[in-house]
Amino acid sequence: METVAIRNPGMNWDIAANILFPPGFDARKHYPAMISNHPIGSCKEQTSGNVYGAAMAEAGFVVIVPDASFQGGSGGAPRWIEDPEQRVKDYRDVVDYAQTLPYVDPDRIGILGICGGGGYSVKATIIDKRIKALVTITGVNFGRLMREGFSNFDPLGALENMAALRTAENAGADETINIFLPPSVEDAKAAGLTDIDLLEATDYYRNRFPAEGAGTRMLVSHAAPALAWDAFAFAETLLTQPMLVVIGDKPGGFGAYRDGMEIYGRAASKNKEVLVVEGWSHYDLYDKSEPVGIALERVIPFLKQHVAGEPAARAAAE
Repeated sequence: METVAIRNPGMNWDIAANILFPPGFDARKHYPAMISNHPIGSCKEQTSGNVYGAAMAEAGFVVIVPDASFQGGSGGAPRWIEDPEQRVKDYRDVVDYAQTLPYVDPDRIGILGICGGGGYSVKATIIDKRIKALVTITGVNFGRLMREGFSNFDPLGALENMAALRTAENAGADETINIFLPPSVEDAKAAGLTDIDLLEATDYYRNRFPAEGAGTRMLVSHAAPALAWDAFAFAETLLTQPMLVVIGDKPGGFGAYRDGMEIYGRAASKNKEVLVVEGWSHYDLYDKSEPVGIALERVIPFLKQHVAGEPAARAAAE
């Protein structure tokens, strides 16, 4: 593994990213590459890197796992901004970087995103045809979630509050940070929280795999763009690349099952697949060995066919 700092024209900060290499890596060869994108509130050291990134590298891909701008090891200020358009730009900047690497085939690059990173990866694929194939793992349309559950179904009220906070902060008030999750599952239950996604997110981030770079937080005053953003806009006409959607069949409040079925139905892709991992939830697909294994049994052959272009994988798929 190598950690790199990616800077592109127009940016005043670096994107921190880990590059994972396949077994027997030879820098004189040309490899297919994958961009593996972390969930909202997460970081490159968690599921996008240590689970899905590692599996794709083992399967023969060079994998670049970035931290979002304003978060983790990446630069940008103020901290903890969650801006969908910036996230999509980050991913395209990482594609730019991948195409400069002498050991990456610039015409064989795909993208995988998890949770909110899945929704952002959808949008990146819609607008960037250098991306040859898309995989979403329990992907979520963050704009839809912000307009619904994350704003208590009052998006206009949320925008008014954000405007007031930004005015106050410009006048010198302290920043208002939304800490997405309680300190523990026990605290969540004591507060009367029952949603499976919220409880299992707390277990993952606070217990199963805590990581220093995972902020699980958002600067509220800068979150307004997300309320007017839609990961799936124009998918019916512009999302044409091969696509694999992976979702669990235990739906929770973050809406990955709903969003996965929606983008599967709406995408213009002539080659699109949906895998429903039965008996498992959104956060089970982050790191639980059985559901992740089921997912990877479809993900790796799909990527070998549509990104790496391996004849054996094409024949098996047919």
